[in-house]
Amino acid sequence: MRVKVDPLVCEANAVCVGIAEEVFDLTDDDELVILREEVPAELADKVRHAVRSCPKAALTLEE
Repeated sequence: MRVKVDPLVCEANAVCVGIAEEVFDLTDDDELVILREEVPAELADKVRHAVRSCPKAALTLEE
C-alpha cells in the first residue's frame, strides 16, 4: 500500500499526523510530509483511518 498527498489540496490540518505520526509529519512551514510512502502492514489500518479522516480529502491510497 502507498499513500500520497495532493499538496494543492492539503491545508496541513494535521489530522493525519494525530492519527498516524509514524507516517505523516508537518514541516516548520506547515507542509505535510509523508515519512513512509510504502505503508507497512502493521500501520495499514491507521493510515486508512487517516485518509478517511482528512477534512480536505487530500490523501489517497494505492493498494
